[in-house]
Amino acid sequence: MAEGERWTVEHFSQANPVGQGQESVPALLRRVADTIEGLGPVNIQDVVFHGELDDDGHEWPTMTVYFLRP
Repeated sequence: MAEGERWTVEHFSQANPVGQGQESVPALLRRVADTIEGLGPVNIQDVVFHGELDDDGHEWPTMTVYFLRP
């Protein structure tokens, strides 16, 4: 990075809807891929997978995607 140059990294987090199928990692990956495609041309910097539990103790994976716009 050149002196004085600044980058702004954007991000979004996504999970499946609460309820039946919320634990499906393949469904989450498809949702995240669709969202990335909808952003247009971006440079993906990082993808973070989180395994969380909902209030009832059921698995609820989430992903956070960090990206730069060209």
